[in-house]
Amino acid sequence: MRRLRTTADIQDASADPLIRWAAQALSSGGAAWEHRGAVAVHAPSLTRRRRLVLAGPPEGVASLLAAHGRGMNLRPLMERTLAQEVASLMPTPWTEDKPFGWMDRTGTLDPPPDVHWLSTTDGVEPLLRVALPESWAWPGEPGVRRWAGVHANDTLVATAAEAWSSTDVGFMMGVAVHPSHTGQGLGRRVCQFVTSSLLTLYGTCALFVENYNAPAIALYRKLGFAYRDLTTLLPAV
Repeated sequence: MRRLRTTADIQDASADPLIRWAAQALSSGGAAWEHRGAVAVHAPSLTRRRRLVLAGPPEGVASLLAAHGRGMNLRPLMERTLAQEVASLMPTPWTEDKPFGWMDRTGTLDPPPDVHWLSTTDGVEPLLRVALPESWAWPGEPGVRRWAGVHANDTLVATAAEAWSSTDVGFMMGVAVHPSHTGQGLGRRVCQFVTSSLLTLYGTCALFVENYNAPAIALYRKLGFAYRDLTTLLPAV
């Protein structure tokens, strides 16, 4: 089992965007390991969770999980099909938690007109309170870098954030459209703008999405994103 000490080490060990996104944890108290082609990144506070992000061949992932996966509030995160294989290899039982979606894409995307990065976050929190109160990204939260938006009559009616980006994976969160302005394509426009910007800066853009949110998944697919199910494994009681 080999310790990966730098972001470059992680990038050399795995091409998986999920792992490359989690690599940012090395700058905030995290750690990473490689074993038999599998990689694990311990991320102490990535998107509000203490995560162990894993990818690679099931046998290697199972060994990494056995070595590093048990701890107070630690949530091993991986692709759902991998989690099911890994659980069957573990000497002690693990159960699958609620699944959710990861979507990513590479390449380039033309930005839409009339969307911009906001010079101030005024209006973002009131919009989120109405349109997306369960948002993980909020103004001023650590890791949340900037917000894009669309205004109507000087009122912010659509927004999305860059949050928790790594060195080569830009991350989009906090997508919200005011209920009185839905059905106008504003969600697609603000997402297209942020995606375009993050692709230019990082080469890859990714996001989390609820796996039951078919309209959101369809929108992101139209913007070129591919979907896969993620889940966490929890020690069985």
